[in-house]
Amino acid sequence: PRFGAYATMAKTPVFEERNGVRVHHPRYLLPPKIGQNIAPYVLAAGALPTIRRLISEGFDFDVIDAHFYYPDGVAAALIARKLGKPFVCTARGSDINLYRHFPTPSRLIRHTVKEAAANLGVSSDLVSQLVELGADPATAQVLRNGVDLARFSPLDRQEARQALGISHPGLLILSVGHQVELKGHDLVMRVLQSYPDAQLVLVGDGPLRRELEALSVSLGLQGRVMFAGQQPNDKLKAYYSAADVLMLASSREGWPNVLLEAMACGTPVVATKVNGTPEIVTAPVCGRLAAARNVPALAQALALLLADYPPRQAVRQYAERFSWAETTRLQCELFARLSGKVLPTGN
Repeated sequence: PRFGAYATMAKTPVFEERNGVRVHHPRYLLPPKIGQNIAPYVLAAGALPTIRRLISEGFDFDVIDAHFYYPDGVAAALIARKLGKPFVCTARGSDINLYRHFPTPSRLIRHTVKEAAANLGVSSDLVSQLVELGADPATAQVLRNGVDLARFSPLDRQEARQALGISHPGLLILSVGHQVELKGHDLVMRVLQSYPDAQLVLVGDGPLRRELEALSVSLGLQGRVMFAGQQPNDKLKAYYSAADVLMLASSREGWPNVLLEAMACGTPVVATKVNGTPEIVTAPVCGRLAAARNVPALAQALALLLADYPPRQAVRQYAERFSWAETTRLQCELFARLSGKVLPTGN
């Protein structure tokens, strides 16, 4: 649960099996209004009994690995202090881009970065912000996200469209993400007005769904905007492969996975030049960055991409630079160093 949601405290741990790994889900109470400020404390209080039980049953551990500084990273710091364990935390986006600007979360994040054995970020932009918040530069490191190159791979474009029930033969624009203001789906819809023969597919759902549907009508885009709703991860490959371009008009991002997922399927991108996106879109072969977050800049970036459209195989080859192998190696080396243990030969 996140801020403003309720969860009941469970007497027995809640868990599930995922690929042979037992994942525990301790419950905790998070009341509205005050939830944002107390979230790390109730999260830590809810998790500690399960962690202590696991230790008593023989599953001790060396390092706590937390992701998302607020509230998760702050909770990890509290737990690490109680158990006498080192912890590391990874910044992923809104935890730093957004929550550092709220008084209580900012104060708690600043304490956390000073206590962490390592402060990580999925982009250089996030790592720079961690240092601004007080992290020791010697403990700060970029461990970027990768892309699953097996899960996301190119399908034949026309076959993908047919499988999704898309009969449109011309330019197909894709916008993927939660339907909230920061994702800028409305900006992409306004760009569509400049391309009368194009169609837009929106994948995702959220509180702005009805507003976006009404906007499509008011802009005269009836029949040209497909609201595909929330889709399972294993079906996204078909949408990426069916599209000619993925557009991401966000106001802030950490390291947007959708860009690499689209590229891995051979589809170039157009994205706003915010936070970590310039670290992903670094060459014309993979897409274009909009100079500003507005309709004219996004339309210009799209026009530049279409005027020099890259081969699908070249886009795929660009994405192959972002496999998980290097990030995994660096993370294993970090954990080994913090635990004082030697990695097995060949790892």
